[in-house]
Amino acid sequence: MNTELPEDPQRRRLRERLELIQIRTDKATSWQEPAQTLRSLVNRAGYVPVKARLSVEDLDFLSTSREELLSFAELGLRLLDLHQPRDAGGITSDTAHPILRCRSCMWRWPCPTFRAMAEAFPA
Repeated sequence: MNTELPEDPQRRRLRERLELIQIRTDKATSWQEPAQTLRSLVNRAGYVPVKARLSVEDLDFLSTSREELLSFAELGLRLLDLHQPRDAGGITSDTAHPILRCRSCMWRWPCPTFRAMAEAFPA
């Protein structure tokens, strides 16, 4: 008998979205070196004289955004691995829909952590 629960569709969509962010970010070129070069072009008004009008803050963001987004996506995936449903083992009259609890925090599924993640990354 298979005791594995079917994958929660909302959890599966969130995992797919985080994995897509991770893949796209990993394929992107790091802006760390180009941002240093562009920083030397910042004029007196505080912008690099290109049509994009990059400010010093923009360059700060671009120089670290790839690495930060990779770390953030990894954190999201790790949290998603920790917070997943499991059968609570209680007696229920509806065997097709057992009572579920979070494997990590034991809150009723969906747990507050998963709900917060699902709200932050709507599918």
